[in-house]
Amino acid sequence: MKIDKRQMKSTSRLYAVQALFQMEVSGQTVEAVTAEFETHRFGAVYEEGEFAEGDVAHFRAVVGAAVNWQAKIDQLTDKALVAAWPIDRIDPVLRALFRAAGAELVDMVTPPKVAITEYVDVAKAFFPDGKEPKFVNAVLDHIARDARPEAFQTP
Repeated sequence: MKIDKRQMKSTSRLYAVQALFQMEVSGQTVEAVTAEFETHRFGAVYEEGEFAEGDVAHFRAVVGAAVNWQAKIDQLTDKALVAAWPIDRIDPVLRALFRAAGAELVDMVTPPKVAITEYVDVAKAFFPDGKEPKFVNAVLDHIARDARPEAFQTP
């Protein structure tokens, strides 16, 4: 299956969220999880079907930045959430999603609007019938404004 570079980055974002979730629930290291994803997900073909090809470099960058900047990302996320719901009380999939998106907003050159749109789409993949995508949009907008205020200033 051949896909374009933009779609490969989108797939990498989905895989990054899955990898961060897996690290949290299994206690595996970043090295073990990224190796597993690169070997068994990126373009792999199984009897049940085919996994989409992704941008391995982008996947590694997002996961690595999420791990390296986790304390700052979690702090920005906590600030964006209501006081009664700190990050450790939200759904672990959303926590992984905020960390992956936060990595792109804090440590990468991805334009905030692109990162927010991409991760809202990831939220739709995990929660197709819920209110979570709107929640993700609001939280990521808040994180982006805190992490990269210069991107939101009008000339």
